[in-house]
Amino acid sequence: MSYIRVHGANQNNLKNINIDIPKHQLTVFTGRSGSGKSSLVFSTLAAESERLLNETYSSYVQNQLTSYEKPDVDRIEHLPVAMIINQKRLGGNSRSTVGTISDIYASVRLLWSRVGEPCVGYSSVFSFNNPSGMCERCQGLGYVEDIDLNELLDYDKSLNEDAIKFPSFRPDSWRGKRYLYSGLFDNDKKLKDFTKEEMDTFLYTKPKKIKNPPENWPKTAKFEGLIHRFRRSFLLNDNFEKKRFLEDVNRVVTSHKCPKCHGKRLNDKILSCKINGLSITDFTALSIDDAIEFLNKLRDKKAAYIIKPLLEQLEALSYVGLNYLTLDRKTPSLSGGESQRIKLIRHLNSPLSDLVYIIDEPSVGLHPEDIEKINDIMKSIRDKGNTVLVVEHDPDVIRIADHVIDIGPGAGKHGGEITFTGTYHELLQSDTSTGKALKRQHKLKTLPRNAQSYINLKNIAENNLVNVSVDIPKNILSVITGVAGSGKSTLLKAGLKSQKETTFIDQKPVHASNRSNLLTYMDLFDEVREFFSKDTGLKKSMFSYNSEGACPECHGKGVIKTELAFMPDFSQVCEVCKGTRYKPEVLEAKVNGYSIADVLALTVEEGMIIFKNNNKVYTRLKHLESTGLHYMTLGQSLDTLSGGEIQRVKLSRYLDQSASNQIFIFDEPTTGLHEDDIPTLLSCFEQLIQQGNTVILIEHNLTMMTHADWIIDVGPGAGMNGGKILYSGEPKGLLEIEESVTAKHLNRYVEI
Repeated sequence: MSYIRVHGANQNNLKNINIDIPKHQLTVFTGRSGSGKSSLVFSTLAAESERLLNETYSSYVQNQLTSYEKPDVDRIEHLPVAMIINQKRLGGNSRSTVGTISDIYASVRLLWSRVGEPCVGYSSVFSFNNPSGMCERCQGLGYVEDIDLNELLDYDKSLNEDAIKFPSFRPDSWRGKRYLYSGLFDNDKKLKDFTKEEMDTFLYTKPKKIKNPPENWPKTAKFEGLIHRFRRSFLLNDNFEKKRFLEDVNRVVTSHKCPKCHGKRLNDKILSCKINGLSITDFTALSIDDAIEFLNKLRDKKAAYIIKPLLEQLEALSYVGLNYLTLDRKTPSLSGGESQRIKLIRHLNSPLSDLVYIIDEPSVGLHPEDIEKINDIMKSIRDKGNTVLVVEHDPDVIRIADHVIDIGPGAGKHGGEITFTGTYHELLQSDTSTGKALKRQHKLKTLPRNAQSYINLKNIAENNLVNVSVDIPKNILSVITGVAGSGKSTLLKAGLKSQKETTFIDQKPVHASNRSNLLTYMDLFDEVREFFSKDTGLKKSMFSYNSEGACPECHGKGVIKTELAFMPDFSQVCEVCKGTRYKPEVLEAKVNGYSIADVLALTVEEGMIIFKNNNKVYTRLKHLESTGLHYMTLGQSLDTLSGGEIQRVKLSRYLDQSASNQIFIFDEPTTGLHEDDIPTLLSCFEQLIQQGNTVILIEHNLTMMTHADWIIDVGPGAGMNGGKILYSGEPKGLLEIEESVTAKHLNRYVEI
């Protein structure tokens, strides 16, 4: 047997790891959350494979690729090219759909151009990104956007008084000055007093040169009405600025279905071409399963060569539990788990072999029923002569491993060591926390709390839910179960959106840059800087790497990025501050032997010791610790957190006595959690309930179901095959529901 051999891996919290990973096998990496699994698999193996592969390309090509720093490892032998299948959302803009991202839409366009009647042209005209095919009114977007002038303007103010209610149009901004310096308006005149002509000039003037402009008007600039400029800057493209001011854009802009194409994106000529009565957009609006049924009924011989591979692609999507999706679904709306499965099936029929596939928690977002199918796909990729490395917590995935590598024993500084290597059966006999957790017997909660009052959801009709009603108990722990796409999230979001006391705690990233850290998000950085300022006599702003205290060399970034013209950018740790981000005089200012940089390098549990006498800091760090995030460093950049970690950081902000009479909804809170870390999370939910709150979990994890007071099962399948309440009541009653796949798996999991 051949191996990938890792020598001296010290990336992040890894402690000089040496490990042999068998090739052409399926190896699962296990261990507590934060133990170092991702540091070894992604930050070391995957990063080094991509770095070395990039170096084989020409300088021009390298410049177009992501640049990877060399991981902290002595050497890696026999490392194949890596295919990384992570949970990063597919993203894209409003022109990106499931059909386009998976390349399935290209085959669909080809089919309609060959078989559809009347014939309207080649396959390219069926693209809503093609000027010949797109609807002229909405430019192929399917919707039109209008600017709400009452939200954009304050008519009781003048231009000097900030009448344009949008951050980048303030009087002191360069955009705002294009109106103030134009000389076309009385800048002290309130907008409500503008004449019709003045208002038309202000809002609707197309770009034009100003005759005899004032001295402070830029010489080459053209004057452009506010509506034109706003539309060009924020509506025509999904650009960086739109994302930066998204909250304000959403306030000012209203969106509705295009009145010309009715959301179908294409023009009338293209929509007139049909197969068996369906236009191409009618077809892409079908669920994957319905699309398969439609294609199976086509008997056109000249289209058989198109239909066969198209069916294979659609059946693969259905097989991995995405049968409820439609090809016209926009990719930004997909979850991380859905995105990951689409990436996974791209490789299903690949003829390439001898690669290393690195897969990050493929069980995320999946019901146990669908995990079996993902397992089959990973085994088939292995059987084609590839090496498959999986980071995973789910017992059903660990069970299929040829080889298991457990990292621990704890998290953060308490982890980073190899605690076990061997087969699954050997793991069960080991003394590791993973082995013990996998052997544990499970029982349903023996004394579930009794419901005293209910939240009544009545006649919910959205997506696949048709007049669904259900009562959710207050002040207890309810778990909503069912396969992915069955309607769980829709039920709660549609049913509770009007309840002001409802808080959805999801895994979406918080809006943060690499200059935001754990302390800034917890509103503690001010407090810590104040602490240092009082003790050292330096100004508070000196202890901010975004302000006066920033290292003059790297400007508080900790790294220096060098642009090498036609070579890729080169990043290295700043030699002046050694990556600490601060000026030398700030680093010399210490309290109890610690500089501000030393404090940012502390873990949450270490920070609690340092700040034990500062009530505010200690209490908030204690809340973070109680969610299981004791291993994170205080200065950890928010853009490095996983979805599960982000959710637990959000949760920690509610763990004080002020939150009561609230409804908390958590979307798959066990994501990224080791089985032994689940009790930590449960104690947080218990605390919220003790404070008089209602806790509702959308969850696939069987262990979490055994702790529920109440279970609501939605199904039986996904999409149009789901959307029904199969069961609502105490957990033991679910075990009797034959139609429920949740009951099937819970029955095998619990000891009756």
